[in-house]
Amino acid sequence: MHLTTRDASNMLVIDNRKLELTCIADTLRAISDDKSLALFNTVAFTLPRDTSVITSLGLTRKQYYSSMNQLIDAGSVTRISGKYFLTSLGKVVYDFHILIGQAVENYWKLKAIDSIDSTIPDNDLSAEKRGKLIDTLIESMHIKCWRPILLNDKNDLNFT
Repeated sequence: MHLTTRDASNMLVIDNRKLELTCIADTLRAISDDKSLALFNTVAFTLPRDTSVITSLGLTRKQYYSSMNQLIDAGSVTRISGKYFLTSLGKVVYDFHILIGQAVENYWKLKAIDSIDSTIPDNDLSAEKRGKLIDTLIESMHIKCWRPILLNDKNDLNFT
């Protein structure tokens, strides 16, 4: 039987061995400023041998390595043979970063959907009509993939 606990520094302790956990806050913090996010995007898009990243992003060497270390510590980026790559977690984070960006771009359209939801009683707007409204207003396929969530009852936010 394994004894599993968590200590004050968010370390998972299994049989007296400490294992560091990546938490959501660490992952988001690593891409929370513009330069770190630009660096993260660059890792996602750039060929691994590109060395002009520091200059093209306007970073100092210290900013570059500090941000890169945060991305690595958060589990979003890995270094293999001196080259940086997105990890599987990093690819998922990147995909959600794109989704959030598209949601922000469609803020007013999403706000219109919320406004209609709040002014029309649930039984007056069928799921089919609401779905057509979403399809008409939202062009982003990335956001349309979330259509089942957008169609969900506002009191039922079970994402499982």
